[in-house]
Order: sequence, then C-alpha cells, then structure tokens
Amino acid sequence: MLEAQRKVFQEKTGATDAQMADLDVFRERLVEANAVMNLVGPDSLPEFWNRHAWDSAQLLSHAPDARTWADLGAGAGFPGVVLTVMLKSRPGAHVWLIDSLGKRCRFLQSVVDALDLPATVLNGRAEAQAVTCDIVTARAVAPMEKLLGYAQPYFERGAQGLFLKGEKAESELIEARKSWHFEAELAPSQSDPRGRIVSVRRVRRVRPRP
Repeated sequence: MLEAQRKVFQEKTGATDAQMADLDVFRERLVEANAVMNLVGPDSLPEFWNRHAWDSAQLLSHAPDARTWADLGAGAGFPGVVLTVMLKSRPGAHVWLIDSLGKRCRFLQSVVDALDLPATVLNGRAEAQAVTCDIVTARAVAPMEKLLGYAQPYFERGAQGLFLKGEKAESELIEARKSWHFEAELAPSQSDPRGRIVSVRRVRRVRPRP
C-alpha cells in the first residue's frame, strides 16, 4: 500500500526522483523519531504519502510563485519539510521551520542537515520571530482565532496566510471574526474531502469598543 501511495504522490505532484528520494529519507527518519517522541499519530504513518506528504505539497498549487515560507508550529515537518523538499531546486527558495519545543526542533534540524535543505529551524514562539516571507502556514497548531495572533507579525511584514484546516474551518473563521478583521477564501483539500485550505490576507485586530 505504501508503494502505491508513493507512486500516486509522484504522479500528482510531478516530484522528481531526487525529491522522492529526499522524502523517503524524511519518512524513514520520522518513523524512527516517532518511536521515541510523539510527532504524529502512529496509525497515520502507513498513510504517510497521502495524509501527510500530499496534504502538505498541495499548498504549492495555491502559491506557485512563492519562494519563502514560514511554517508555524512545524512539529513533525508538515507542511514545512515537504514544502522545502519540493522547493529545493528553485532559486531563492527558503523555508523557516518554527517550533517552541526543543526536541522537535532537534528532529527538524537533523532532517534539514541530512537532506541539505534550504531551511532554517527556529526554536521559539512563532510570534516572536523576525521572519519576512511570502507565505505563512501552519497545520494542526491552533484554532484560527489564536493562529491569526501567532501569524500577525508575518502579515504585517507582507505575508499571505495559507493554513491547512479540518472540517471545522468555517466555524473557526466565524469565531475568529470576533477578534480579527480579515479577508479569507476556502478551498477544498485534495488529500481529504473533509479538509480545507484557508487563504488569509489583510489581517488586523478588531478594536475594542470604547
């Protein structure tokens, strides 16, 4: 099953053999690390290519000209490591992998080093990083109301948001509008019919009434 999923992923993304080899190494390291720390649910590993890799890589079709990305709460490397592998040969490409937990950052750094990826791992709070990028992204980090707060400094420096969300995306946006003004578009996920990709721009906090 894993090999069949791998083939489908390559067909959908047009990934080169070199990119697939990098993703193979990433998957192997993820399996090893997941045995000693909780990076992803172990039941999801047999579905690595669709549930994790394709879920991440599909973001590139929503921002085909973007070269610089910041992945907030990068965790196991989704979507950030996958995006970096797919962008590796593009001039000027760079991805910031940002996480507040040291052991996750050490895992991410080991992958970046092993694959010689154009990425920087930053250990700290997402909203405290002085990163300027084209796209700020995140997957399974926080509800939209909190996530927009983490991403606000990136928006102020010109980034657009592309966030991987589940079936509660619409209700999260309704709740977020109580605290934030923003423009948002939803697109269906290509990896999961229940998922949504939320594109966000022009974000500013709602001013409290006097």
